[in-house]
Amino acid sequence: MAYRDHLNPQENMKILPVLDLLKSVVVRGVAGQRDTYLPVASCLTTSADASDVARAFRDTLALSELYVADLDAILHQRPNQSIYRSLVSDGFKIMVDAGLTNLRQAEEILSTGASSVIAGLETIPGPELLGSLCETFDHQQVTFSLDLQEGVPLGDTSQWETADPFEIGMRAVDAGVRKMIVLDLAQVGVGEGVPTQTLCRRLQEECPQLQLTTGGGVRDSTDLKNLQSSGIDAVLVASALHNGRIGRAEIDAIQAADGT
Repeated sequence: MAYRDHLNPQENMKILPVLDLLKSVVVRGVAGQRDTYLPVASCLTTSADASDVARAFRDTLALSELYVADLDAILHQRPNQSIYRSLVSDGFKIMVDAGLTNLRQAEEILSTGASSVIAGLETIPGPELLGSLCETFDHQQVTFSLDLQEGVPLGDTSQWETADPFEIGMRAVDAGVRKMIVLDLAQVGVGEGVPTQTLCRRLQEECPQLQLTTGGGVRDSTDLKNLQSSGIDAVLVASALHNGRIGRAEIDAIQAADGT
């Protein structure tokens, strides 16, 4: 991979709404405590149906690119592929985390029309499979998720030969990754700010070409502006959209600051 010689503030930071799916409906994720997740309550819609929530993001906030975290697949190996297809047929661009563990699963996800599969540290066996994914599919179709819980890497890290998040990130880049999510699940839905910026900055400095997404704890437009100024490519948001702290005006203001 050829890296940029210097860092520039990101000019087109994307805001990616998150659809957490459990029992085939949208739930509100809080601190990674999945056994307590309940159907989402939102100021945007009274429904927890995935299509209804997605349309609310698009109709109210003009956001049509989505991150789908399929907890039915991650926890129970029951992917909601019909929901993926429905979202794609409705004009949404989706990236899907369905607890990827092998190449076949990636092929099945992409066959639904998803634009990108998420290879999450929580479930992917190790860097060897990650390398195979990067060799098999276009680099835009594979995103590595550096999954953390209070700063500690999730999943079995034995094949990574390190438990240091930065080193795992670097090994993912060595495996061919060009798109990475850095997410601390302990902060999801908590609204205490995004704790991953320091790690993201280290990765940016070492690998300026890496497309970085983060999230987990975004509270309001101030957090968005801080992430934007630090050069983040995209940010995952859910709770702040559903509770109205980030609305169309705040999103438009970020885009205006981008010069779009």
